[in-house]
Amino acid sequence: MKKIAITGLCSLFLLAGCGDDSKEAAKDTNTEQEHAHMDHMDDGGVIPEGLAEAENPKFEVGSKAIIEADHMEGMNGAEATIVGAFDTTVYAVTYESTTDGKKVENHKWVIHEELEATDGKGIVGSNVILNAKHMEGMDGAEAIIESSEDTTVYMIDYISTTDDTEVKNHKWVTEDELSEAK
Repeated sequence: MKKIAITGLCSLFLLAGCGDDSKEAAKDTNTEQEHAHMDHMDDGGVIPEGLAEAENPKFEVGSKAIIEADHMEGMNGAEATIVGAFDTTVYAVTYESTTDGKKVENHKWVIHEELEATDGKGIVGSNVILNAKHMEGMDGAEAIIESSEDTTVYMIDYISTTDDTEVKNHKWVTEDELSEAK
């Protein structure tokens, strides 16, 4: 019963936090907090066509690691199980959700294989179409590339540190967002 009450309160706070559309509030909100309210979509671990498995990943498939990123609430500090490791280019992008029209700034991460070029695939500042289903409202959205990096990315499973929700096939975290599990 206590777990249900806590989960209900967390949901209430999340809904209340999503209601402020003022420009000043948006300026003061950091990227991690903006993504905290987003709902992860488990696409069954579908791997984009052409994505190459990592030859020498720091974290092997099946191993454990600690997440050091706040892409979503309850992620930072959680123990992850590595589901996949791939060598690619990752991008932080800004896009407008196709479901509610809200602007999502500096979303981390989409990968090269999940982009469709409109004016320069992979170039910072270029416009692209997202072919990714990590979050609701992402697939088919027009986006601007904010940054890029060649790295190993990981698909992970973890249990949220805030509400014990099991998150499967989270895409993506970079190698520098993981540390050795103790």
